[in-house]
Formats: sequence, C-alpha cells, structure tokens
Amino acid sequence: MFGFGHISPTKKTSAPRPETISVNGRDLPLAIRENPRATRMTLRIEPGGQALKLTIPRGLPGHEVEAFLLRHHGWLMTRLARVEDGETLKQHGKIAIRGVEHRIEMTGKLRGLAEETEINGVPTLLISCLPEHIGRRVSDHLKRVAKRELEARVRIHAATLGKPVRGISYKDTKSRWGSCTSEGNLSFSWRIAMAPDFVIDYLAAHEVAHLKEMNHGPDFWATCKQLCPRTAEGKRWLKQNGSRLFAVSF
Repeated sequence: MFGFGHISPTKKTSAPRPETISVNGRDLPLAIRENPRATRMTLRIEPGGQALKLTIPRGLPGHEVEAFLLRHHGWLMTRLARVEDGETLKQHGKIAIRGVEHRIEMTGKLRGLAEETEINGVPTLLISCLPEHIGRRVSDHLKRVAKRELEARVRIHAATLGKPVRGISYKDTKSRWGSCTSEGNLSFSWRIAMAPDFVIDYLAAHEVAHLKEMNHGPDFWATCKQLCPRTAEGKRWLKQNGSRLFAVSF
C-alpha cells in the first residue's frame, strides 16, 4: 500500500504538502522543500529510514509531485527494506565493529568492559551486564572504538595539512556524520565505529579537510582525496549503508 497523509492548504502555484506517506502500512513523515535552483525532483530517505525529504523546483504543480511519489513506490519499498527496523540488541545478536560483524555474547558477569575476541573462529563481542543493559554496553564499546580510531586518524591528517585541531567531540546525531567549526572543533557520530576502516578514515579526512576549506567545492574534495585516497569509495559506502547504521537501536 502506498498513499498520502494529510495535505495542508497551499497557494495555487505551490505543490501540495503531504505530511506523511504510507509505505506498506508504515507512515513516514515527508518534508517537501522548494529549491529555486533545482531542475528536477529528488527524494531522500533520511538516516535510519524514519522520514523522507523531497526537494522540488519552485512552483511545481502539485499533480506532478504526486505522480513522482507514486512512480517511486517500488524504489521506496526496496530501499526501506534494506534499513533495519531498529531491533533491540540482544544475546546472540550481531553488531558490526569496524565493518566486521560480531556476535554478541554475555560473560555472565555484571561488571567489566566489553571485549572483542574470537570464539571458534567467529568474531565475538563479550559483554558483562544484565540482559536489559546490553544495548548500553555495546554502545559504550562503540564510543571507545570511535574515539580511538578517529583521534588517531585526525592527528595524522591534521599534521599533513599543518592545521591545529582545537577539540573533538562525539555525539549520536541522526542527520550528519561529522562537522567542523571555523575555530577548529570537530564533531563525529560515534556510530561510524560500525563502518569499515576505510570509511572511518574517509570521515576523519573529510572533517579535517574542512580546517582548510570550509565548503564542499573542488578544492575541498581535492584536499580530502589527498588525505584519503579512498574518498570516493568511502563517500559512496556511507551513502549506500549509512542509514542502516543510524537505524540500529541501542
């Protein structure tokens, strides 16, 4: 099933504003943004698959918007099916760490840091806690991994550019993987710890490159590629898989 939610009143020349779209019984918030520079419509699934964003040319007739959304019904079903539905982590469940899928096993103890190991050749994350605290223990471990891996890479890339880094913070953001201020403060989503090493390196290079180029112009991407030769691959991986990382519920 595919349909539209409530449509708010708009001007005659404006596109209708469906507030939600129903895809297979799941109601997703829809934000429509008019862009005077847009020449075509673009539909984006927000991180975690929890909402949709549609960018349209200014003044586009409403019937064209509805026709576009209906044509992309199959695309939405396929893409949303690839996004995990935020299932709570549990004993014998799985979590990716630096791109490697680990089986979650409990030690039977209540205290202690999580430990990455192998059991019978299977990558395993050993955690010590009550069953209801599994998600928190796993996220705490991912935060430590992100801090260790990103800070090492940021230090190398910043030294290459000869740019100082004032500070690094970690958040659980839902709309971006990182940011950089003009003062030299970097911020990252710790969820990147679930991605492969080359993607983590790309993210570090991306934000460090902003210390030199506070934009996304050709010079920025050249700097990013200088720091991380696999920039194109890392960028593509996040575009294709990032929503799945945001969708994991801890």
